[in-house]
Amino acid sequence: MHTDTRIEIDQDVCIGAGQCAMAAPNVFTQDDDGFSMLLPGREDGGGDPMVREAARACPVSAITVSEG
Repeated sequence: MHTDTRIEIDQDVCIGAGQCAMAAPNVFTQDDDGFSMLLPGREDGGGDPMVREAARACPVSAITVSEG
């Protein structure tokens, strides 16, 4: 069963803690200012099982993982 996962980062909330990039480095990275961003082509998480853990690790809950 294939689910359509979508990851969103609220840049207005992100504080650049980097927890997501440490938890799921195949999906998240940080820009030049240290704020979280998705790697190109990984907007759906690329099937990485650590995506939800990365969202949970965010200290300000800036990451939303939705399926639909």
